[in-house]
Amino acid sequence: MNFSSSIKIMLVTIAASFLAVTGRADAAPRSGQASPNFQVVSTTGQKISQENYRGYVLILDFFATWCPPCRQSIPHLVELNRKYGKQGLQVLGLSVDEDGNDVIKSFADEFRVNYPLALAGDSVTTDFGVRSVPVMYLIDKKGKIAEMYRGYSDDMPRAIEQAIKRLLAEK
Repeated sequence: MNFSSSIKIMLVTIAASFLAVTGRADAAPRSGQASPNFQVVSTTGQKISQENYRGYVLILDFFATWCPPCRQSIPHLVELNRKYGKQGLQVLGLSVDEDGNDVIKSFADEFRVNYPLALAGDSVTTDFGVRSVPVMYLIDKKGKIAEMYRGYSDDMPRAIEQAIKRLLAEK
C-alpha cells in the first residue's frame, strides 16, 4: 500500500466516523421505527407530547399557513378527524411558521380546523427530518411510524384513508 492509498483510507475513515457521530439529525424516521418523542404547546396553551397519543392512531401533519399544498390538505384532515376521531384517530398539526400563534389561530378559524395545532419548533422538525412541507406521519397505536407522506396530491387522500382504516383495525 502506498502513501496515497493510506491517506485516502484515513480520510474515508475520518469521514465515516464524523457521520456516525453526527448521526441522522436531519434524517426522517422510517416506517417501523419508533416515532421521535416530542413536546409542543398548542395554540390554546395545552402541553402535548407523544405520550398523549399512545393507544391512538395519529396523523402528525407538518405544515405552513402560507404553503399551497398544505392549505389543500387541511380540509381532508378535518374530514378524516371528523369521520374517524371516535374510532381512535387523532390529528395534530405542527406549523413551521415563524410568525407565532396568532397566524396559526387565524388559519385554524379560516379552515375550521377541528384538531389541535401547535408551533413545531426547531428540535421537533429536526427530529422528524422535516426540510419542506407538507409532511405527514401516520403513527400507529404503539407509537411507531406506519407511513410518511411528503407533499400533497390528489391520490393521497385515498391512500391515507386506507392506511388509517388498516391501523385502526389493529389491536
